[in-house]
Amino acid sequence: MIEQLLLKCITVNPKIFGGKPIVRGRRLAVEHVLGMLAAVDTFDMILQGYPWLEREDIQARLAYADRLVGHERIEPLPLESAS
Repeated sequence: MIEQLLLKCITVNPKIFGGKPIVRGRRLAVEHVLGMLAAVDTFDMILQGYPWLEREDIQARLAYADRLVGHERIEPLPLESAS
């Protein structure tokens, strides 16, 4: 239930970043926030750089990424023998 509320702040607008998922209609892509987190930026560091952003916005991005990865399946390609 909480995850569903968080995910409501992620929107898509074809006029912003070519339709990539963004934060509440603003010019901040979900992937950008995830990249900052991957670079070991803390929530506080991100919030300082984007004063309009809220902690829940960052949590929503993590929930979004979790949902995407949760449905991802990778099928290994058979390796050809070196003969």
